[in-house]
Amino acid sequence: MTKKQKKTLKRIIIAAVLTAVLALLFHFAELPWFVQLVLWLVPYLVIGHDVLRKAFMGIKSGEVFDENFLMAVATVGAMGCGEYAEGVAVMLFYQIGELFQSYAVGKSRASISALMDIRPDSANLEAEDGTVSVVDPDDVPIGSTIVVKPGEKIPLDGVVLSGESTLNTAALTGESRPRTVRPGDEVISGCVNADSVLRVRTTKIYDESTVAKILDLVENSSLKKSPVENFITKFARYYTPAVCIGALVLAIVPPLFLGGWLDWIMRALTFLVISCPCALVISIPLTFFGGIGGASKCGILVKGGNYLEALSKTGVAVFDKTGTLTKGVFKVTHTAPADGVSEKDLLESAALAESFSSHPISKSLREACPDLDARRASDAQEIAGHGVKTQVDGHTVLAGNARLMESEGVTYTAAEGAGTIVYVARDGQFLGSILISDEEKPTAKAAMQGLQAQGVRTVMLTGDTPAVAELVAKDLGIDEVHAGLLPADKVEWGEKLLGQKPAKKELAFVGDGINDAPVLMRADIGIAMGALGSDAAIEAADVVLMDDDPAKISLAMRISRKCMTIAYQNIVFALAIKALCLILTALGITNMWWGVFADVGVMVLAVLNATRMLNVKQYQ
Repeated sequence: MTKKQKKTLKRIIIAAVLTAVLALLFHFAELPWFVQLVLWLVPYLVIGHDVLRKAFMGIKSGEVFDENFLMAVATVGAMGCGEYAEGVAVMLFYQIGELFQSYAVGKSRASISALMDIRPDSANLEAEDGTVSVVDPDDVPIGSTIVVKPGEKIPLDGVVLSGESTLNTAALTGESRPRTVRPGDEVISGCVNADSVLRVRTTKIYDESTVAKILDLVENSSLKKSPVENFITKFARYYTPAVCIGALVLAIVPPLFLGGWLDWIMRALTFLVISCPCALVISIPLTFFGGIGGASKCGILVKGGNYLEALSKTGVAVFDKTGTLTKGVFKVTHTAPADGVSEKDLLESAALAESFSSHPISKSLREACPDLDARRASDAQEIAGHGVKTQVDGHTVLAGNARLMESEGVTYTAAEGAGTIVYVARDGQFLGSILISDEEKPTAKAAMQGLQAQGVRTVMLTGDTPAVAELVAKDLGIDEVHAGLLPADKVEWGEKLLGQKPAKKELAFVGDGINDAPVLMRADIGIAMGALGSDAAIEAADVVLMDDDPAKISLAMRISRKCMTIAYQNIVFALAIKALCLILTALGITNMWWGVFADVGVMVLAVLNATRMLNVKQYQ
């Protein structure tokens, strides 16, 4: 508990004890009304002096109609009507409810702060003479060398100069799997160094670093309220004056015709207690706050409650292919050696032939045979649009496309596949073919299944060839595919799909945040693969997946739908109970004690329901 909460709890205990003592006293002793009033004012002022002060300040500043005003009028009115015990009890229970609400909100904020506890406290700056000093991360310029010890957070983005260690990225990605880094590898702020000392050259100042951008994103997410939150704010603005006028009418009009002024005034005061909109005003923002925090723990950054609500209405999910559904890294996926040729001989010949080329295809071949001695290859000739001709161990090796085989008069066996096919020959003899393609992400298929299970239509837009796109789409189970698209074509197709989407449904576009920025901006919801802190992704998108896992999209939608379910539950529950109690109060069936339940009780139950959003395990 905070100091303020402890102080409030102490006041509640003192007021409760005094109330109990006075109730017993007046049960056994008859005292004049003014003595009773003076004695009852003691616990009333102990527990309610801050509410009275806030009500007065609100009237003074022109903000009259709030919960403090309603409670002040209701309890002072009850005391004025001689219902001293009820007046004190209402204020006491109201303060108990406020304390509970304050504690629940505090716990929620603490939970979310713990989830995003990635802010570095300091940086170990290494001077030119090798001495290390502890400084504020804000004071570290680009190009500086910092030392990160085991157990410390990496304070700034940079490149490893020396040292080898594993990084805990759970705070950023929601994944516990460690990441190994070596000299030359990029590291981002917010990760925890697990094993050994790292020397890192900084590439960004603190304000531009990943950790600063993420914290700013999460902290400012509350500024972008959802339509439901905005509705509740506007509702409370008109609702409170309306019920005050209703209470005034209830206190004056009926007794003019029916008499019984005191009874009707008590009904009006109870009416005010019941009408307090605390349950809605507190629980709805808390629900969205919890949803954004819960999503952050799963490695999903949602930039505001409006995007969280939009996710729940997603009807169409449009995907880029490379870097989104596939890894964006070329890899040998299939080999077809000719008769009498081993797979090893085929791959070695191709890798050595391509050993001098910097082409991504060549790189993937070399990675398939990492331990080869490049000195075995010489006199490499790159033939534009065809491939390479290289001397390997004194033999002429060809590696390239079908046109190279045809131009060199090599008889070859044509191969098919979704990707780039490299044909290999040695001294005019065909050795076989190698298929090199982009590898699908392991969770891509599960991502499509998860979305389709929620009634979301899946579409893929890609600049790749139709043959490759169709194969990937078929393998992943994507509903619709459009291939061979330029960036402008993607925007055009995005517009078409926006026009075709079902009524009251939203279109989400998922891309890498760089090439797909125009479509990301145009879609109802832009979802970017964060690539562990890609600047373009964080800037362009409404939702960022910090670990590039497409399966997190359906998880984000489940979180958003859970959030909306809880929000609507609280709205219906609070309004239904209040409406029922207001009607019963106007008819004289309920009293002030029912008013306490309708206000404080409903608020406590709504807040408890809202805190369910922090339980991340329920989404998994």
